[in-house]
Amino acid sequence: MHIAITGNIGAGKTTLTQMLSKHYGWEAQFEDVDHNPYLEDFYADMNQWSFALQIYFLGSRFRQVKEIRESGKNIVQDRTIYEDAYIFAENLHDMELLSERDFDNYFSIFKLMKGFVSAPDLLIYLKSDIPNLVKKIYKRGREYEASISIEYLSKLNQKYEKWISEYKEGKLLIIEVDGLDFVEHPEDFGLILDKIDAEVNGLF
Repeated sequence: MHIAITGNIGAGKTTLTQMLSKHYGWEAQFEDVDHNPYLEDFYADMNQWSFALQIYFLGSRFRQVKEIRESGKNIVQDRTIYEDAYIFAENLHDMELLSERDFDNYFSIFKLMKGFVSAPDLLIYLKSDIPNLVKKIYKRGREYEASISIEYLSKLNQKYEKWISEYKEGKLLIIEVDGLDFVEHPEDFGLILDKIDAEVNGLF
């Protein structure tokens, strides 16, 4: 079983991945943020570091999906390979922070990789509005995220909504998290588990 959690920056993906991993006793796979050699540079100068960052994420995610499939284990994954292309790379291209040449080069590599990976058995989209995302980002206090603009988050949200509305790769569960606090309130986490269990049971 391979479940993946998707959603904008600050939506709660990593936290939910940790909690689901503990609840189900499944292995957690996380986005390579702490060891990413480009992330701080990217937020300081997006124009210069966009292509390098996206290629790093793409390679890291492809390696991760390959390991997930080969492991034969039950996995909860923080983010997917699709987001790298359809959300972040496309958005950087729209903002003219990723040149046409670099974007075309990137996307040709993504399409090649996409042919070798399988979609998760269940994709969980954490849907959130901008004020909630800003609050969460501020609360966790990562220095390199301090410069993220409202405009950037808004553009990402628009990309997520478009991608999710067209998602046909596999089973999808949308959870609106703005009114939930699944960390502090066990009943909110319970609601999420009920939704996931209903979807997972339908996969067998």
